[in-house]
Amino acid sequence: MHLFPLFADLSGRRVLIVGGGTVAERKAALLLGAGAQVDVVAAELTSLFGRWIEAGKVQRRADTFGEEQLDACWLAVAATNDRALNARVAAAATARRIFVNVVDDPPLCTFQVPSIVDRSPLMIAVSTGGAAPMLARLARERIETLFDHSWGTLAALLERARARIRARYAALPARRRFYETLLRGPVMRLAAAQRFEEAQAALDAELNGFASTGDKSQHASLEAQPLPEHGSVTLIGAGPGDPGLITLNALRALNEADVILHDRLVSAEVLDLARRDAERIDVGKIVGKHHTPQARINELMLAEARKGRRVVRVKGGDAFIFGRGGEEIEYLREHGIRYSIVPGITAAIACAAYAGIPLTHRDHAQSVRFATAHRRRSEGDADALTAHGETLSVYMGVAEAEPLRERLLAEGWPAATPFAIVENGTRPEQRVVLGTLAELVERVQMHRVHAPALLIVGAVAALAAQNHWFAAAPLDR
Repeated sequence: MHLFPLFADLSGRRVLIVGGGTVAERKAALLLGAGAQVDVVAAELTSLFGRWIEAGKVQRRADTFGEEQLDACWLAVAATNDRALNARVAAAATARRIFVNVVDDPPLCTFQVPSIVDRSPLMIAVSTGGAAPMLARLARERIETLFDHSWGTLAALLERARARIRARYAALPARRRFYETLLRGPVMRLAAAQRFEEAQAALDAELNGFASTGDKSQHASLEAQPLPEHGSVTLIGAGPGDPGLITLNALRALNEADVILHDRLVSAEVLDLARRDAERIDVGKIVGKHHTPQARINELMLAEARKGRRVVRVKGGDAFIFGRGGEEIEYLREHGIRYSIVPGITAAIACAAYAGIPLTHRDHAQSVRFATAHRRRSEGDADALTAHGETLSVYMGVAEAEPLRERLLAEGWPAATPFAIVENGTRPEQRVVLGTLAELVERVQMHRVHAPALLIVGAVAALAAQNHWFAAAPLDR
């Protein structure tokens, strides 16, 4: 092990920084965040250093370095452009057995400042010992995606309960088993949902519940019984295809999933982000050809959750925009299954953006409406699909192009109104077909447009011709 990992308590302890530039400023910010008393030595200082000094957060010791400035310091940082000066600071600190960090000069360092994932009081630090700082930063970025800020809240809850837990479970095996049980239960889920008071109450209930049978019997039961599982379902909107559009929360859920129920429109690239050993079940539905009926999907979610598994239901776009997510959580609630929801970028927003179409524009459209060409048979046609100065985004409209066009014309849309069809939006094979409402049906047939495709009707649709930036150029004839 090249370096020994160490977390230092610098609260109220003096640290000397030699240098007053932007690099020294970044080091000072980290040290101030840890509660250190920062002294700076430099002839010139950044404006932020000046404000810190005025506010009493930083003390300016001198313009030039002197070895006596290290007296009573716990750490030192050399962050100047003068390597000889940095070496002198390092030598003086080492002679006093004071750990020193010399920026961009690993051989002179006796400690390294790591890349940090801060979920206080949970702290995660990554270091390559100065060998490859960018690699450490990349590792930190990936770790950031795995731990949301609720981990800090959870750590604080456990810190407050630590003495009670240790008193109740003096034996380490029983205490470890309790923690494993606790962190798979409602405390973790409530903390992630930002329901902190309920998380505290759940922690108390778990502790009191485990304590109710007495120490000896409880220790035995913790060792003998299998770990209880708590099944749940997370509904994820995966966006229309580009894996870069899923959220960090969606990525975390995919990496924690035991089983994934996914729609046909969820791209393979998105599924590749999931935990490798998670079971994948294709429940995709195609318009007019339902591969898996909705009732069966509901039954699958319920059955897997009741096995104690973490179920992730992945939908293209957003689960609550024509995704039947509302129906699914109603079913889960009726059957007592815990659920959470991770919204996704819906197709109208993402496909329009990737086609260069602003859904609203001060000169052309002051509102936008989302509609679907496939509605329940009991629904009437009383609601008009149009309004002046509006953009209309129609989901699943390709198969209904002819009746949709006739309805729009009957409701007052001019035949010359521009439209854009975005097929396979946000994916490498994206195609954009442009035209006017009068020729909608002919253009769909000419270019053999197929699902998934989004129809955008309104003046803004014509802007795709000039705003093109992604994939193939729009087809305008």
